[in-house]
Amino acid sequence: MTATGPRNAPDVVDVVALGESMVTFLPSRPGRLADVPTFGRAIGGAESNVACALAAAGHSARWISRVGADGFGDHLVETIGAYGVDVTAVRRDPARPTGVYFRTAGDRATDAHEVAYYRAGSAASAMTAGNVDLTAARAGRVLHLTGITAALSAECRGLLRELTASRPGRPLVSFDVNHRPGLWPDGDGPHVLLELARGADLVFVGADEAQEVWGPHGAETIRSSLPGPATLVVKQGGHGVTAFDAGHVTFVPAPHVDVVAAVGAGDAFAAGFLSATLRGLPMKARLRHGHLWAAAALTVPGDLAGPPPAASRGGAAPRPAWTAHADRLAALDDGAWERLRLGPGWTQAAAATEEVPTP
Repeated sequence: MTATGPRNAPDVVDVVALGESMVTFLPSRPGRLADVPTFGRAIGGAESNVACALAAAGHSARWISRVGADGFGDHLVETIGAYGVDVTAVRRDPARPTGVYFRTAGDRATDAHEVAYYRAGSAASAMTAGNVDLTAARAGRVLHLTGITAALSAECRGLLRELTASRPGRPLVSFDVNHRPGLWPDGDGPHVLLELARGADLVFVGADEAQEVWGPHGAETIRSSLPGPATLVVKQGGHGVTAFDAGHVTFVPAPHVDVVAAVGAGDAFAAGFLSATLRGLPMKARLRHGHLWAAAALTVPGDLAGPPPAASRGGAAPRPAWTAHADRLAALDDGAWERLRLGPGWTQAAAATEEVPTP
């Protein structure tokens, strides 16, 4: 906030992420939900995942949402705050609960994977342009949103339309399409997601996701459907990522990753790309950082690593050593990048000499 800013205006942060987070119950062993005897507790939420990852890497981040006036809401606010994320704009709803969900231990891409959501009527689904602090939402260099929020309710869709509306002085609006078919029973998803994506400045979308939602096949075709956003990032799975920006097309292949758990990669990619964007790095480096942060998520069991010890509620942690290691890897020549293989523990800087096998 500048000296001439309005009294009590929120501090301007690097990134504001707005959306629902839920308490996640993780199984103690593989198998059907009906057969799992006990569950461990964690947190889940695309937007808060991005905020936590950025705060843990030394950026200032704010999470905005609504949670119930219950113990689960306490857990979300306290846990996300422990990463150094500003949670002062999170509102408590005395009449609606915090959302929760249970999932099996298997890969989410398999038919055996089960997820049981208990989020209907949640506090976050009641977010509107009238009960969310819009000033705090706009007080960031970047405002990060996802299509999940739009699917929660008509009120949430109205809020996202307000935040993606073109207006003077708005922050750079980042939008991850994040299509969840089960959240769109009325079939309105494709139209709404396209509308919101066209209103954003930066859009992340998977190639398979775009084909499922809108029908276009291939990065160039997707770009023709979304000509408006200044930057479009099309994720092409293990093949790589293509970015369209300022008339240029940049493709970066994905590194080889020894996957521990196929969860959280999309949110981590967005966080890595946004981190590099905030640092003013060129497009190739932004895409490589997206890949590297996704690899950091894929080589640990859950969506997020634990908060760094130096993080404290409301203040971002110092930049950790592994991000400097990521800078070194992002600067590799093309041949070394294509030989890169990342496995569990790669984020430990001491392992740097083992990361790039010699030919």
